[in-house]
Amino acid sequence: MNKITLGGLLALLVLLLILPLITADPTFYAVAIFTLLYATAAIGWNIFSGYSGYVSLGYAAFMGIGGYTLAIICDRWHLSGGYLVFLLVPVGGLVAAVLSIPIGWVALRTRRVTFVVVTIAISFILQSLALNLSSFTGGSSGILLPASEWSGDYYNMPYYYVAIVLLVIAFAVAWWIRNSKYGLGLLAIRDDEDRASGLGVKTWASKLSAYCISAFLGGMVGAVIAYYNGTIFPVQAFDSTLNVSVALMSFLGGVGTLAGPLLGAFLLEPFQEYLTIQYGSLSLNLVILGAILLAVILVLPEGILVTFPKLWRKRTATLVAPSAPHQPGQKGAVLVEK
Repeated sequence: MNKITLGGLLALLVLLLILPLITADPTFYAVAIFTLLYATAAIGWNIFSGYSGYVSLGYAAFMGIGGYTLAIICDRWHLSGGYLVFLLVPVGGLVAAVLSIPIGWVALRTRRVTFVVVTIAISFILQSLALNLSSFTGGSSGILLPASEWSGDYYNMPYYYVAIVLLVIAFAVAWWIRNSKYGLGLLAIRDDEDRASGLGVKTWASKLSAYCISAFLGGMVGAVIAYYNGTIFPVQAFDSTLNVSVALMSFLGGVGTLAGPLLGAFLLEPFQEYLTIQYGSLSLNLVILGAILLAVILVLPEGILVTFPKLWRKRTATLVAPSAPHQPGQKGAVLVEK
């Protein structure tokens, strides 16, 4: 991470922290909360899928597990709303991480397209279980979470700052992995898993541990979303739109990069919220998201943070090359791009 990128991220964090002093529009904060939460989910997705190359389209499974964990605890213990519920958010992430071990043990035995299909199937299986285990999950009626004790202009503030904390934690974890020997092993798996195994990388342990870390972050995001919505039910918790959205955010910003999922979430989630407010059609959102995902894969396969700098360097090199002075005795000029 260079100084310019670090400075930009710190400036963004400061802006997010002081934003409540600038505006108090509840609609703005509702969009901001979901944007921050989905940015955290995208970073969590990228820690596994972006670094290892195993593209998952079933990330909603872990978000749903985290949401249901928090909802069931609040329902069984008869908790009242307030800051205490936020202390249980890591429990939702922990349960998602624990359940990701048997899920990963099955899914990670496959590769490429088969792995994608398996992750989608797991998400639908969990949705079906949530629908049928009505005595435990409330079935199609769902579970009501305790009403928060905040009201008025202050209602969104606790969720907003908790979302910022989750985003900072997720980014710090992603930065540590990206710059560690462990992360280097994941990138080696992405490039050539068989060769990485031959070079001594513990591929199975690396993939499964990254899968658990990714699930932990997703579970915490799902828990906060459930508490913010005030209710949770199977179709909402294991929404297939979440699977496409989280993956698209990472691909749009730059899958496998550090700040790419963050950029993608900040661009896509407000747009998605705008579509929901304007049209309110889930099917239309899926069509638009699918079209955007296809366009990104075809036009920007490496994402904004990788493609745009390449185009800029190429354009700069093209402009500089004709003005390079011709030295006597040279048969041609060679331009080396750093």
